[in-house]
Amino acid sequence: MKTLLITGVSSGFGQALAQQALKAGHKVLGTVRSQAALDSFAALAPGRAHGALLDVTDFARIPALVAELEARHGAIDVLVNNAGYGHEGIFEEASLEQMRHQFDVNLWGAVAMMKALVPRFRARRAGHIINITSMGGFITMPGISDYCASKFALEAFSETLSQELAGFNIAVTAVAPGSFRTDWAGRSMVRSERAIADYDALFDPVRQARQQKSGKQLGDPQKAAEAILALISHPKPPAHLLLGSDALALVQQKLASLGASFEEWQALTRSTDG
Repeated sequence: MKTLLITGVSSGFGQALAQQALKAGHKVLGTVRSQAALDSFAALAPGRAHGALLDVTDFARIPALVAELEARHGAIDVLVNNAGYGHEGIFEEASLEQMRHQFDVNLWGAVAMMKALVPRFRARRAGHIINITSMGGFITMPGISDYCASKFALEAFSETLSQELAGFNIAVTAVAPGSFRTDWAGRSMVRSERAIADYDALFDPVRQARQQKSGKQLGDPQKAAEAILALISHPKPPAHLLLGSDALALVQQKLASLGASFEEWQALTRSTDG
């Protein structure tokens, strides 16, 4: 059995993964942002479910918290950077503050957690980092530019780190889900107010469709949790893993489109060689 540290266990993927991990007999250290959520989480499996209050944008607190958790509960085997949310808004209508906060939570919070755990994993020559990204870390769509950008960046951090840490028996996997029945597109999403009529035809149908599909998506969070548990038990986990048939189809389409475009423009591409 392993000890998992999962950020954001009060809802969505984090909650599903924590529940499945506890059911499988693992010990789970989970971060939440309220005392009520802390109490609810600890009650799931007394002695094996241990909560901690943390806002992942409180970067200065993270190293001390990780040290405290390991001192109390032993070595952490797996870090799952799950905490995050979606910000929906046309680029022109979204504020820099909204965009910056999206990166602080989705990217820099995860990076700060990795900064705190990687030296410990390296010293032990063991560990697994799982970063929950999104198919939005490969594909894009109008109205979620900063969300996609934050997930693209986390994919890049994950892939590069997997190369840096491979020699220390530390795996890093970016898990990119498609559309799942979580609160991502519902109460958890932050939406910028509409203000520029020029974007109505493009974006209003996208926002409406996303709201209508919330809670009816194809993906099952419990099955995603089972897949992630299978991942952490694998001797050679991949650097990237898509979850959901929609993610697979859309990312494959994106890669094919990129390949066709590179092929079409290869003459101009090659023309810059000296």
